[in-house]
Amino acid sequence: MDFSINEKKLLGINGLGRIGKLSLWYHLVSRKFDGIVINVGRDVGKSIDDLLQTICSDSTYGSLNHFLFGHSGKKCNIEVTDSKNLIIQIDGFPIKILNKERNPQNINWKSHGVRIVVDCTGKFLDPTVPAGDSKGSILGHLNAGAQKVIASAPFRIKNTATNDVNDFPTLIYGINHTSFDPMRHNVISAASCTTTGLAHMVKPLLEDSETSKVLTASMSTVHAATNTQSVLDSVPSTGTSDLRKNRSVLNNIILSSTGAAKTLERVIPQINNFGFMADSIRIPTTSVSLIALNITFSSRFNDVGVPYINADYIKRIYKLAADNAQKELLYFSDKQNVSVDLLGFPAAITIEGNEIHTRTGFLKIPAEIMASLGINSIDEVNIPVTHAKIMGWYDNEYGSYVNSLGRLTEYIATHVH
Repeated sequence: MDFSINEKKLLGINGLGRIGKLSLWYHLVSRKFDGIVINVGRDVGKSIDDLLQTICSDSTYGSLNHFLFGHSGKKCNIEVTDSKNLIIQIDGFPIKILNKERNPQNINWKSHGVRIVVDCTGKFLDPTVPAGDSKGSILGHLNAGAQKVIASAPFRIKNTATNDVNDFPTLIYGINHTSFDPMRHNVISAASCTTTGLAHMVKPLLEDSETSKVLTASMSTVHAATNTQSVLDSVPSTGTSDLRKNRSVLNNIILSSTGAAKTLERVIPQINNFGFMADSIRIPTTSVSLIALNITFSSRFNDVGVPYINADYIKRIYKLAADNAQKELLYFSDKQNVSVDLLGFPAAITIEGNEIHTRTGFLKIPAEIMASLGINSIDEVNIPVTHAKIMGWYDNEYGSYVNSLGRLTEYIATHVH
């Protein structure tokens, strides 16, 4: 295949890390593009065989052969069609490897016929950095010929005073992806795995007339290990503020922070009405994480004194979402799952139906406080509130995040001409 033919719809992937490689696997299944150009930016191992082994094997999801065909006995047909230019085919799907440039502006996507690029390096997350910056910038992909660039991580915009911050949206497929404006949006963030799962978990609650009256919310993600952590204890880099990520990932439960709540505000602006707290607990597993959502609603009782919002009410909300607006993105499970059951499962979030709990109580406001607000009352006022705890599983690598990223990429591609 000639990768310079403009009629072909080619996807560029920058980076062959966890998300880069699994994005390649996703598109090997989806086949919505005619081929992939993946920039590694350096040689891998000693030969192209070493590169192929890196692409076709995975400690979490097994071999590519098993990923594509399961236990059917069918084998991947992998062919090196041009060893000089590093062009391979996997079951007839053409893939070209670039290994010369690491700075986005020097990759020259245009010469390879690439118009959409997914940057999976995690290195270029500030779209206000000039395209020609010597250390690289995500805008450099545009200078190199790409029309649209999607970052597989949340933006970290340092210069928030710039006038064009709103030109860099954060989009999650199934939440706000239809707000993509092809005339305005050239650089997009696909958020994070946790924000993706959390957004799908929160969306149906905010769309229901009863549960939309949120007073406060918080979440903890019990999160699988990532490559930002150390295998064994290591010395922190200069300026490191979180020393815990330098402790051994193999045998520790590690408290950490997450920007999921802050990013969620950009995806679902309604969150700003009540705020959100979030934290992360890293555990020594390779993938599949769990969101524990704590959320408190302004509540009321029906005519027979039963709270409107209870566990069954919330279950109905999620079941309705799973069958309609968020079908194939949100799943509701009545099973008693453990994390491995969700490995590779293609859902942004899977609600653990057996672990939805609510409790309704009263917020007691003394008469003197009411008076200070200009409201005369002889007795204290009791305001009913319902607190809910909801659990949601998400495969933070392939199943939840890469599937969501892949769908977003395909959507954006259909709007680029």
